[in-house]
Formats: sequence, C-alpha cells, structure tokens
Amino acid sequence: MTNISRIQQVVQEIKPHIIIHCAAYTKVDHAEKEQDLAYRINAIGARNVAVASQLVGAKLVYISTDYVFQGARPDGYDEFHSPAPINIYGASKYAGEQFVKELHNKYFIVRTSWLYGKYGNNFVKTMMRLGKERDEISVVADQVGSPTYVADLNMVINKLIHTSLYGTYHVSNRGSCSWFEFAQKIFSYANMKVHVLPVSTEEFGAAAARPKYSIFQHNMLRLNGFSQMPSWEEGLERFFIETKSH
Repeated sequence: MTNISRIQQVVQEIKPHIIIHCAAYTKVDHAEKEQDLAYRINAIGARNVAVASQLVGAKLVYISTDYVFQGARPDGYDEFHSPAPINIYGASKYAGEQFVKELHNKYFIVRTSWLYGKYGNNFVKTMMRLGKERDEISVVADQVGSPTYVADLNMVINKLIHTSLYGTYHVSNRGSCSWFEFAQKIFSYANMKVHVLPVSTEEFGAAAARPKYSIFQHNMLRLNGFSQMPSWEEGLERFFIETKSH
C-alpha cells in the first residue's frame, strides 16, 4: 500500500470498477510507539489507493473506525459530528479519510466499530478462547460502543457500491453496550459458564487512550433510504448460529 508506483501499475492493469480498501495498521497500542508506520499504512496508503482508483475511475470504499472520535458524547456520534481522535491509530485513520476526500470524487468512507466475525482476531474469538482457559475474566466496563458483525457490514457495503450515494457512513449494529456487557452476552450465547469481572480502563491499563463513548448513529443510512441495521444482540446471535452451521 505504501508503494504508489506499484499500486498504480496494478490498478491500471486490472482496471477495477470498485476498490474496497481494507488494509490497515490496527495495533492500537503499538501505534503509540510506531507512529510513522501507522501513518505510512493508514494515511499514505489510503492516499496511494485513492490516487490510483481515481485514475481509472473506480469507486472507492475506505474502511475507517469509531476511533476517529474523542468519545465524549454518551448519546453517540453521527456522520456530521467532527472527528477528534485521542490516539495515534485514530488520528492516522482520520488522516486517511482526509486524503480520500481530497483526492477522490466517488468515495464511500465507511466507519465501523467493534468488528468481529468468523475470520481474523477479534474480541468474540478472544473471549471464547479465554473462556475455555479460565473460569474468571476481567473485562473493561467503562468503554461503550456498538459491536458489529462483519456479515452485516458486508451487506451494507454491497448495497452502497451499487449506488452513487457517495459520502461518509457509520455502519455498525444498532444499539450499544460496554465491553463487559458484550462479554457477558458472548458467554450467554455460547452456553459457557464464565464469571466476568467489570474493571475500569485505568485498572486494565493500555498504552493508547480509548474513546469512552463511541456509539454510532446511522444518519446517512437513514437519510439515503437504507434499511435499519440489526441490533448488536441480533448480530451476535446470528454469528453463533452461522459459525456452528459451517
């Protein structure tokens, strides 16, 4: 992603109609010490993809994050609230957003949050693994956000790319919970008897600051006529049903 000549070469060879840019540096705590690497991948990489996709006239989907916000609004953030990231990861992703807006004219910036699914590392899989190893787990209870099942995110992206309704969208499952409440629900759906202890962010300890409230409001989806997102509980329940059936 950081080699603009190579990206342009590949994109011009393939000439795609749509590019979905998912590549990112996502190690939130490590980013505090690896600032240049985070910006090189999340900002410069986004710039390079934006330039290349603009050259061939491809629509561009840039996946971003709830961490672009400060986290000071208990009722959450819509797409018209101004970002104010409080860690390097969030700042680098917001820089990527700005490059996309400046350099491309057919873009969808899709901010999502607390993402989980069948593949890759995520909170649900971590809880399931720890639940098999321990009878008791401590989980942060004072960070509140909107969990998102990747299948629901994919469904919305697939709808967006077949339109010309460009802009910035918040795409998460509806509603909110704390990480502590999320963990409790995970073990409930998984029928695992694990005692979950609530702890504060300060007690848990982390190199990077996290938004206290990163709840998403879906104004752009609603204003552009898209259907309401499923609740986070519905998404989690379907995750367990669908992963068991495969």
